[in-house]
Amino acid sequence: MNALRFILAGLALLSPLLAADAPSGNALCVIQPYFKHGTWVFDDQARKLVEEPFVAGVPEIINAMVADIPDAKKGFRLTFSGQPFPGHELTAQRGKPENGGFWYHIQGTDKLGWLCPALFKYFEKAPTTIYAKADAIPRE
Repeated sequence: MNALRFILAGLALLSPLLAADAPSGNALCVIQPYFKHGTWVFDDQARKLVEEPFVAGVPEIINAMVADIPDAKKGFRLTFSGQPFPGHELTAQRGKPENGGFWYHIQGTDKLGWLCPALFKYFEKAPTTIYAKADAIPRE
């Protein structure tokens, strides 16, 4: 019985750390950014975000991710998570906090991008690592 109590106590201590990299709700999050007002923006009605802009280095990162996606400016699917998933193409490591958000360094590049406080509408805590993939949206 003492061993079980020890294991449960250990899990209780670890749970906030495990939750830090887990998206709120789903294991994977999906948004559909599009280009407007000279930058990438997205809407997420469930989280009350309308034309939420990407700024401070993130538009350049997105440009690189969608370079091979036809008509990406009309919208593309961006899947992201605090955990690795099959086919992710971008790995971003958390850096310093600033203005309520966090800077992230894109692994394998010299690129930095700032994710604003809207990050916390998807994650309880800023993930140590964010994994992402951009895909075309089938168009008719």
